Amino acid sequence: MSNLELKLFYFRNKGRAEVARLLLAAAEQTYEDIRMTDEEWLKFKPSTPYGQIPMLEVNGAKFVQSLAINSFLAREFGFSGKNNLENFKIDEIIHLIEDYFAACVSNIFYPKTDDVRAAERKKLIEETGPRLLGFLEGNLQKSGTGFFVGDRMTLADVAVFDAVTGMLAEFLNVTEAYPLLQKNIEMVRSIPGIARHMATRPITPH
Repeated sequence: MSNLELKLFYFRNKGRAEVARLLLAAAEQTYEDIRMTDEEWLKFKPSTPYGQIPMLEVNGAKFVQSLAINSFLAREFGFSGKNNLENFKIDEIIHLIEDYFAACVSNIFYPKTDDVRAAERKKLIEETGPRLLGFLEGNLQKSGTGFFVGDRMTLADVAVFDAVTGMLAEFLNVTEAYPLLQKNIEMVRSIPGIARHMATRPITPH
């Protein structure tokens, strides 16, 4: 276990902090999980480096940007690739998810008419989502190990797991059409620390 003193700051939902929480849970790393209300965030915001969260405090030093936080934790706790090429593949998977995330967030948060929102949501669930899931299934088939990169769980597996169980769960339906992806999700879910986290985390819509 790392001797780092870690504090993770975010809202009370899963959102952009959940991959970090899952990585810390998988590593069975002790940390402070500080979940703020909107009112608490407004008071706290001026103390952050760039006025945003999630923020990870490491031995008193403050860092933001969720992808940077996740990459740091993956390297620190052994969930990064074994070489630069494996890390390249992990980044590819993560950014594939990020593209879909951006489309979903646009549907959730940006002002639109009900008809436009409904049409976009339908496309995300019935067209764009299955295309993403197909890409992920294909990557697992090429890997042949049950994991996206190499023969062990990496940040790529955790990021995919979060996509289908966290903020994007309502958009992504991992049916029997994706057997390798279903197995991968269950492998991640069975990691003891992650299993405990999933059983105890707050129930939130996103």
